[in-house]
Amino acid sequence: MLPEALARLVEQLSRLPTVGPKTAQRLALHVLRMPEEEVRQLAQALVEAKAKVRPCSVCFHLTDTDPCPICTNPGRDPSVLCVVEDSRDVLAIERAREFRGRYHVLGGAISPLDGVGPEDLRIRELLERLRGGQIREVIVATNPRVEGDATALYLARLIRPLGIRVTRLAHGLPVGGDLEYADEVTLARALEGRRDL
Repeated sequence: MLPEALARLVEQLSRLPTVGPKTAQRLALHVLRMPEEEVRQLAQALVEAKAKVRPCSVCFHLTDTDPCPICTNPGRDPSVLCVVEDSRDVLAIERAREFRGRYHVLGGAISPLDGVGPEDLRIRELLERLRGGQIREVIVATNPRVEGDATALYLARLIRPLGIRVTRLAHGLPVGGDLEYADEVTLARALEGRRDL
C-alpha cells in the first residue's frame, strides 16, 4: 500500500505516453530519492514549459519564441518546405542534419477511423503559405503507415495544381538491415524507390 501522496504521483506519471504502472512507480520512487532542490527544479521546468512553449505562428513547430528559430534562420532555404505530422518529426529530421529548408507541422494525419479529417489539420494554413509564391518544392514527410500515406496523397492532389513540385520521403530498408528480416511492404517500397548507382 502506497502513501496517498505517492499514489497520486504514480497515477499522474502513468498518464504519460508509454509510461505504464510499473515505470510510473519506478519514476515516482526515483523522484523521492532526488534532493529536494532537484525536485523543485523539475516541477518548475514542467510549469515553465507548459506556460511558455507554444506552436510557432508560421510553421506550428513547438517554440518559446515566435516565429521559431527555424523560421527566422536566414541560412535555411525558404523555397523548400518539409511537411510533417508533428514536432517529434521535426526533431527527428533535424537530428539527421541534412535538411536545410523549413517546416510545416500538420498536427496529425488524416484518420477517418479516429475522426480526424483534413479540416482538423493545418492544411488551410499550408495552402496559404504555398500561395505566397516563394516555395518551389514540398517534401511530404508523413509517417509511412496508412494514415500518413492517405495524408500524403491528399496533399499531393491539392498542391500539384499550384505548380509546386511535391516529393515524398523514400521508404525502404534500414542501413545495416538484412533482407531476410524485411517485411514484404518494406521490400516492395525499397524496390520502387531504387536509384542508379
